[in-house]
Amino acid sequence: MKDWIEITVAALPERLDEIAAYLTAENVGGLVFEEESDFHRFLEEFRKHWDYVDEELLRQWEGRSRVKFYLDNTESGRSRLQEIRSGLQRFCRRMEWPEDALTVSTTLLDSADWENEWKRYYRPFPVGKRLFIVPAWEEKSAAPDGRIPLYLNPGLIFGTGSHASTRLCLEALERQIRGGERVLDLGCGSGILSIAALLLGARLALGCDIDEKALSIVKENGAYNRLGAPELQVFIGDILQDPRLAATLTGEPSDVILANIVADVIIPLSAFVGGWLSPEGVFLCSGIIDTRAEEVSSALERNGFSILERTTLDGWVSFTARRAK
Repeated sequence: MKDWIEITVAALPERLDEIAAYLTAENVGGLVFEEESDFHRFLEEFRKHWDYVDEELLRQWEGRSRVKFYLDNTESGRSRLQEIRSGLQRFCRRMEWPEDALTVSTTLLDSADWENEWKRYYRPFPVGKRLFIVPAWEEKSAAPDGRIPLYLNPGLIFGTGSHASTRLCLEALERQIRGGERVLDLGCGSGILSIAALLLGARLALGCDIDEKALSIVKENGAYNRLGAPELQVFIGDILQDPRLAATLTGEPSDVILANIVADVIIPLSAFVGGWLSPEGVFLCSGIIDTRAEEVSSALERNGFSILERTTLDGWVSFTARRAK
């Protein structure tokens, strides 16, 4: 039996961000974005390998973009797929989009298929002024002058750093890490933000995620970068629902708290984060689609924060905030 279900949601490019925000809010991770321009670039790069391109394939791509994600091909994975399909239908009705505003298709893959598909989309790329994200399967060639390589194998369900929300968070983190900080990374996923913080000079990074797979993935990615306990630690659980976990993670104030999640998690989190920060500490939050940005900024200010910086990229928003004095 095939190991994975590849789910592709196709829509007009201007609708893709809202679809991605909905999927993220539903805890669907590992989103891979494809645009029509990517398809035409691929055709151009490999023109020498074919005599013609199927016209039907060209029509399928015309004016459409796609977001892909992956689920286990198990009973629970197939049940989850049905939940997502139904949720997307309700989402379209709520947005008052036509019935054909998006299409959902699936393909069964084995592990080798998935690995090759993933590698096609993930290549080294710079972020900010100092970081250079490198897939772990690439040869460890030197990063461009002045940049720090961060090696990453995101796993099936976690981010690579290429999405706008993660880029915003990495860039904000680069501006805040000066050396010696204690960092708390809520919703750590692949560990990319925790690892980046340490490579930039933080002394300690504590990652936390509700998904048990994060435990092994963060440790693996840490090892790629020669990082591990005690400077890189990962915990599993919900910090807002587990008092023991909260006590472990917040017993000492943090200089930087990261939350690259979604607005519906950041808003309630903002009521607690201020008590977990050092006096000059900052809260970096991202994963916020621009239509929810004002809700998040209002929640931050209502809970005693001053917003130091608001940055945007491709319809996504990131805030850097400090407790008001």
